[in-house]
Amino acid sequence: MAEKGRSIHVDGLKHGAPIPMGARVGNMIFSSGIMGTDPATGTVPEDLESQCVFAFANMKTMVENAGGTIKNIGTIKVYMKDRSQRDAVNRPWLEMFPDEDDRPARHAIEYDAFPPGVLVQLEIIAVVD
Repeated sequence: MAEKGRSIHVDGLKHGAPIPMGARVGNMIFSSGIMGTDPATGTVPEDLESQCVFAFANMKTMVENAGGTIKNIGTIKVYMKDRSQRDAVNRPWLEMFPDEDDRPARHAIEYDAFPPGVLVQLEIIAVVD
């Protein structure tokens, strides 16, 4: 029988739909869309770089709540309203993953069906020991 999934939650962050921030199944962690919401206020900043800073921080918290660390992240999909603004993603990315030999895979995808005001969203897969 397959192992039952375990929902992962992050204080201050909720989707509009009845879904968790992520799920852990065995040693695998899968995220739902991780937005750049400020968990203290529940609001999304207006600018892309601030949204990216919060999105990466929310991603880190979600992985830690599932029993992992950012070193367990194997891949990150970055959904962006405008891929030409990748510099705003790269700055917080380099802060979180400064070692070029120890970064997860990453793929940027242009996406325009975000809720109003949202400019970026992350989706990750991580493997924990």
